[in-house]
Amino acid sequence: MTAAVATGTRLAPHQRKALVAGAIGNTVEWVDWAVYATFAPIFAAQFFAPGDRTAALLYTLAVFAVGFVMRPIGGAVLGAYADRHGRKKGLTLTIGLMSGASAVIAIAPTYAQVGVLAPVVLVLARLVQGFSAGGEFGSSSTFMVESAAPERRAFAGSWQQVSVGAGTLLAAGMGTVLTTVLDGPALETWGWRVAFGVGALLGLVGLWLRVSVAETEAFTRAAQDPAPRRNAFVVMVREHPGAALRVVGITIAGTLIYYMWVSYMPAYAHLTTGIPLRDALLANTIALLVFLAVLPFGGLLSDRIGRKPTMIAFAGGFVVFAWPAFHFLGDSFWGLLGIELIGMLLIVGYSANCAVVMAEQFPAEVRSTGVGLPYALAVALFGGTAPYVTTWMTSSGLGDLVWLYVAIAALIGVVVYATMPETRGRRLQ
Repeated sequence: MTAAVATGTRLAPHQRKALVAGAIGNTVEWVDWAVYATFAPIFAAQFFAPGDRTAALLYTLAVFAVGFVMRPIGGAVLGAYADRHGRKKGLTLTIGLMSGASAVIAIAPTYAQVGVLAPVVLVLARLVQGFSAGGEFGSSSTFMVESAAPERRAFAGSWQQVSVGAGTLLAAGMGTVLTTVLDGPALETWGWRVAFGVGALLGLVGLWLRVSVAETEAFTRAAQDPAPRRNAFVVMVREHPGAALRVVGITIAGTLIYYMWVSYMPAYAHLTTGIPLRDALLANTIALLVFLAVLPFGGLLSDRIGRKPTMIAFAGGFVVFAWPAFHFLGDSFWGLLGIELIGMLLIVGYSANCAVVMAEQFPAEVRSTGVGLPYALAVALFGGTAPYVTTWMTSSGLGDLVWLYVAIAALIGVVVYATMPETRGRRLQ
């Protein structure tokens, strides 16, 4: 983490410790979140009435989207909690909620056992996970950016996304292993439960790390202000509405494309081309490894040349790449791997910047809420619905237009990133 940093920008030991603890804890949090999307095609039939497997998958993806409905509520409630009581307490609460819900899904009864109660339990657990995830992004982004040296904020913020990707990678890795060592019946009846159980146990590790880390200096200074503490949500709405809307605009292209490439592409390729799921998951795993390795360098590049040019490169690249990516998607492992790699390298331009550029919009008093709530709203509307929309389009005979869905989102990103103010070098309030 200390490599390739210029004189005067090297992270202090306590800053490195904060980033390591924040990244590892965040990885554990996102393992639990990503396992659902990874194993949805496998456990879908377990929670809904037997019959049409495509319908069962659509229902399961609808539950995936329902989890996103709770993200704005979590962003508001848990973000305000972190702004009032500290980033450390907010992060401890979010990981406890996420891992607890994973444990519930791991032991949840099936439709054959309890009927309609099975999807009810699944929905409730996913709502809790959505609530937790809504508070996680704002709190963890704020914690890591506030813990950074002034000229290495994008580098530090990139580790928030490294940890998100690492969680997704672990989920995909578990998918690869389980689909390789277990046959179909074993995988569908109990194999998928192992992944949720592992995620729940890892939550204990993340909880320990978050309890042991120190609070950020920015929050400590803000907490020492003798003025009465104000409600962070009210302050955000009244005093920072433009910044909140900008966070929404920044997120639209990034979240839709991220969830398509990082979380859902293996299942999408499997369903549309017939490529074996284990091959699709392996391609996704390799591409994720490259993505994680490049992300910190994307942060360093942003710290050197700015947030705007690196984010415009991401969105403009997908305006051009969307059609060939879906047009040439086939049942070839190497073809899928190439598409995954190109897409994820482009996504670096967004993921290396999103935490820092959002945190730089707000003062410490409302930073967790200002980042978490608008981001969660955009993710709920555009990221959480992306797998469902693309599956519905494909099953409805509109699969040839999925590329246009991605390209329009990328075009919106180009406009937003080109018109937003540059925040590199701005003093963090």
